[in-house]
Amino acid sequence: MTDTSKSAIVLNASDVAALLPSVDALAAMRALFTELGRGQAVQPSQTLTLFPEDKGDFITYLGASTGGDLFGAKLSPYLVRPGKPVITAWTVLMSMETGQPLMLCDSGELTTERTAATTALAVDHLARPEAKALSIIGSGKVAQAHLKHALALRDWSDIRVYSPNLAQNAELAAQWQATDGRVQLADSAEAAGQGADVVMLCTSSGTPVFDTASVSAGALVTSISTNVANAHEVDPAFLTIAEVYCDYRVTTPGSAGEMKLAAEAGWHPDSIRGDLAELQVEAYETPSGDKPVFFRSIGLGLEDIFMARAVYDAASA
Repeated sequence: MTDTSKSAIVLNASDVAALLPSVDALAAMRALFTELGRGQAVQPSQTLTLFPEDKGDFITYLGASTGGDLFGAKLSPYLVRPGKPVITAWTVLMSMETGQPLMLCDSGELTTERTAATTALAVDHLARPEAKALSIIGSGKVAQAHLKHALALRDWSDIRVYSPNLAQNAELAAQWQATDGRVQLADSAEAAGQGADVVMLCTSSGTPVFDTASVSAGALVTSISTNVANAHEVDPAFLTIAEVYCDYRVTTPGSAGEMKLAAEAGWHPDSIRGDLAELQVEAYETPSGDKPVFFRSIGLGLEDIFMARAVYDAASA
């Protein structure tokens, strides 16, 4: 990583996809949040830049690690086009020792993997040890990655999946059922979540996709982000009755849609019981079991940096 005579590696989406089987995304996230918890990494807030004339926006995700001697950024634009918007993402990885770029890569696959691995890390810390019933709302690549990373975390006896797309796409439904013999396709989000120990929300929706009224005490609901302004997969009121955790308490409340909306209604970020950095260094309050548990991730620049480092190491090898 110190040879400045070498050109930076440039990897497109197919290059990254070919390298990912050699990358342990969950281990990369464990290392990241351990460094963050020990003060060996810094995570600035993500920034949203609006394009003029309502042409879209882009989010900048930054991060730096003295443990890895690395820093970098991911740029994720949302480009308004007739019909479907264009969403891309690219990550640049830099050496803290030389100040030289090490790699520029398409972030699409990296984002999918680090998002799912971050959720999996939260499930490992926050789900009850005896958890048996797993539910997934969503059916795309991010949802599939969530299942892949969560499979080994508990002895699941029941895995239920719901997405409107599954009823309309027989090939996708068959693909899900072939993933694991325990997978059952549910008729609704409510049916999928009924009695679940863990519900992983894995959609790109900007509005709630799951009614949390049926979530029992001690059960865990996880949620991710999308580019839609104030995106929230659960009703913000859920935060007032749940024990809330997040990926990083310094930055998440200012970006997560349901946290911002709940704060307007009186909920306060000080009630967050812990984040992944604290969970990794055991400086947190464990779930009491008396209330539902909610985990929210927004996607950190450090997640992209550590995933990029793992891919860079695989490419260099």
